[in-house]
Amino acid sequence: MHRRNLLEKLAEYQTRYPAEQTTIDRFQTLISEHANCFERDCWAGHITGSSWLVDPSAQRLLLTHHRKLDMWLQLGGHSDGDPDSQAVAMREAQEESGLDVELLSPHIFDIDVHEIPARKEDPAHFHFDVRYCLQAQGDDFAVSEESLALAWVDIEALERYTTESSILRMRDKWRASQPH
Repeated sequence: MHRRNLLEKLAEYQTRYPAEQTTIDRFQTLISEHANCFERDCWAGHITGSSWLVDPSAQRLLLTHHRKLDMWLQLGGHSDGDPDSQAVAMREAQEESGLDVELLSPHIFDIDVHEIPARKEDPAHFHFDVRYCLQAQGDDFAVSEESLALAWVDIEALERYTTESSILRMRDKWRASQPH
């Protein structure tokens, strides 16, 4: 089953973040009930992949000023049928930044469910975002057509760009994972 790998990774994630059970349950329901959950036309919601992409010093995070949503966000995008969310996160980070990236951990770093507003023919729907920690192999990015801008942002100063709760939650997880 093409969904089994993600369900197994979510079960492992649950052992590390039991407080996120409600969100985990939503993911498991979507994945179990919708064989097409990796396709962008699954309007019950669809799986996306994104990244917590740090610079070589691991002190800055690359954010995109998203063209369609007009918000500063982490890099990421649609699975487009690919059930490997880790590969999706890496592909999207490379495509949206022009940077070579390295996976820092094979474990899911964070998950989030957020609503995407209706646009053109697409109804409002939910993105079920699976996030991974990546590190850029350099810091000279290229802005893609999906972004208005990209910026390296000091991890300790994210609020200058965003107050998005899921990004600040990822910062808390990042801080907890770093040696003191």
